[in-house]
Amino acid sequence: MGREDKSCKMTLKTQVAEALKAESEKPDSSVRLSTLRLIDCAIRDRDVCARGRGDGEGCPEADVRKVLETMVAQREVAAREYDDAGRIEDAIREREEIEVIEQFLPVPLTGKALDRAVEEVVEELGASKLKDLGRCMSALKQRYPDMIESAAAGRAMRKALTSGAGQNS
Repeated sequence: MGREDKSCKMTLKTQVAEALKAESEKPDSSVRLSTLRLIDCAIRDRDVCARGRGDGEGCPEADVRKVLETMVAQREVAAREYDDAGRIEDAIREREEIEVIEQFLPVPLTGKALDRAVEEVVEELGASKLKDLGRCMSALKQRYPDMIESAAAGRAMRKALTSGAGQNS
């Protein structure tokens, strides 16, 4: 339990560095180790660019998250292309790398958890019409930073507002 609390307070850079250190102490080389090295390299590259622009602390947490999201997207495309070309082993490796990278990304709210979050915001703000959509979405994103996928949240919010508006009328 203490480990979970600690990781919540650590930056993504620190989490990757700790994972890389722990993995490199293991005797065998793995997909996880090579992927962690790639992540670390990408983060360091962003840090160098940020320092070149005058940001002495390196790239911010949001940029690190974008790097990870980009890496996942690139591997998803590559895996599909490998599947289409019949290179199944390469596609499997890409998907294994995706699993490693996604361990450092926040899990987006989906399904019932998203519906509950939307309902809480709608209730708290007293929203009842579609004109409240922008205000509700802002509150939702503020309450759950980096855990909201805009398209899914927008659909859930519209559904809650239209069904709520029908009940309140």
